[in-house]
Amino acid sequence: MMSENTESSKPKPTLWKRVRSSPWFHLIAALLVIATVHGFIVKPYAVPSGSMERTLEVGDRIYVSKLPTAKAEAQRGDIVVFNASDAWGQVPSRTGVRWFVGEVGDFFGIGPSNQHALVKRVVGTPGETVSCCSSQGAVEVDGEALSEPYIYEDLPFEAGALDCSSTPRSMRCFPPITVGTNQYLMMGDHRSNSNDSVFACRGAPTKQEPDEQNCTKFAANEDIVGKVIFRAWPLSKIRSF
Repeated sequence: MMSENTESSKPKPTLWKRVRSSPWFHLIAALLVIATVHGFIVKPYAVPSGSMERTLEVGDRIYVSKLPTAKAEAQRGDIVVFNASDAWGQVPSRTGVRWFVGEVGDFFGIGPSNQHALVKRVVGTPGETVSCCSSQGAVEVDGEALSEPYIYEDLPFEAGALDCSSTPRSMRCFPPITVGTNQYLMMGDHRSNSNDSVFACRGAPTKQEPDEQNCTKFAANEDIVGKVIFRAWPLSKIRSF
């Protein structure tokens, strides 16, 4: 009799305690934490093309910092992910379930995206003038040749034989391009296989008419997702940037 009274006198669990003990609560909480991290701090991406070989290979899983400082302080040499405008190519059409999943992914930062995301290296920052080539075939920024040891399979260039003064000109060459306010000039490390900011300008005369400057496409500051900070896959190539 005493035992029954003791049992009946125990307070029943509150609704909140019952909810917290549910495995569904823990699953939803975990998803919200992941969504917050991916939406505001870091976000994973898969490298979509070979334009950044051999720094990044097709299918590599990378993490991008979405912190405001990482976006606001993009510097020459940084590898960044940005949402490409129509100038970079037509965005794949997505409808139905795939569109809905992409919208959820863009909102929460988890899963597929409806954005046309590309990964490139920053070569020119706002106000700088970028051109190619120096006498040795290097890209120049404000008249100074860059040292770019990360370049893989550059376009052919031979001083005195196939350069920016020869006929035909080297396809590595492009005329001076001044980067506008809040814009960035992007190039891939695999220079001979990169549809980058200067792709349509290569081989053009040293001096262009104003209406020919439309060959350039930039990444706008507001389209930059963030800086690549880490490669998580494949495991044999884990590294930070």
